[in-house]
Amino acid sequence: MPGSVQSIERAAAILQVVAGSGGTLGVTDISEAVGLAKTTTHSLLRTLLLVGFVEQDPATGRYALGAGLLRLGTHLDVNELRARASNWADALAARSGHAVRLATLTGEEVTVVHHVFRPDDSAQVLEVGHVLPPTTALGKVLRAHSHPHTGHRPAVGAGTVPAAELAEVRARGWATEQGEYEAGLGGLAAPVRGAGGLVVAALGVTGPRGAVLDARGLPRGPLLTMVTEAAHAVSRELGQGSG
Repeated sequence: MPGSVQSIERAAAILQVVAGSGGTLGVTDISEAVGLAKTTTHSLLRTLLLVGFVEQDPATGRYALGAGLLRLGTHLDVNELRARASNWADALAARSGHAVRLATLTGEEVTVVHHVFRPDDSAQVLEVGHVLPPTTALGKVLRAHSHPHTGHRPAVGAGTVPAAELAEVRARGWATEQGEYEAGLGGLAAPVRGAGGLVVAALGVTGPRGAVLDARGLPRGPLLTMVTEAAHAVSRELGQGSG
C-alpha cells in the first residue's frame, strides 16, 4: 500500500481539533493541539478556509467548522430528517401550544420540511415546502450557521439580517423573530445538528408575539427550554454526540 499523504493527515487533524473546540480556538491553540509549527498550521487553515471546510471569525480570529463540509456526506435526506424529528416536533407542539416548523437550507432558501399545527381548532394551512425569508427565527438560525459572520440579503421577502445578529445567534444557540415576517407574530428557533456536529436544520415555534416573547423581546423561559431541548433531542436522533 502506498504511504499516506502528510498534508491530508495534517488537515484532517486540524479539522478534528476545530470540530472538538466548538469555535473557541485560534491558530496558536490549534498549532499546539496538532503539534505543528504555527506557519504550517496557518497555511493549512488558509486552504481549508478557501474550500469552505472551516470559517474564521474576523473579530476574534477563532476557527469553526465550515458549511462546505455539509456537502461531504453530512447532508440528510429530507424524509429521514422529518421521520427522526416528527415525534419531538409533535411533542413540542403539544407542550407549547404553538405551531412547530422544521426547516433546512436549500441553496440560499429557507425551506419548511415539516410542520405541526398548533393544537387548537382554528383554521391552519400546511406550510411544508414553503420558502421563508431569513428574517424568521428559523432563517436566522440557518443563516447564522451557514454564513456566521456576514449579513445576507434574503431570497424571499424584505430585509437583511445584520452580521452582528447572526453572530449573536450563533453564540447563544437560538434565535427569535419579533414581527419581522408577519406583524404580531413571534418566533423562537434552535439549531439541529447532524452526526458531524454541523447544523443541518432549525426547529422552532411560532405564535402570538406576547405568548412567545416577553416585553423585552426575549423568549419566555419555559418555552426556550422546550424548544432547545427538542432541538437537542432531534440532534441526538441524528447521531450528534454519539460515539
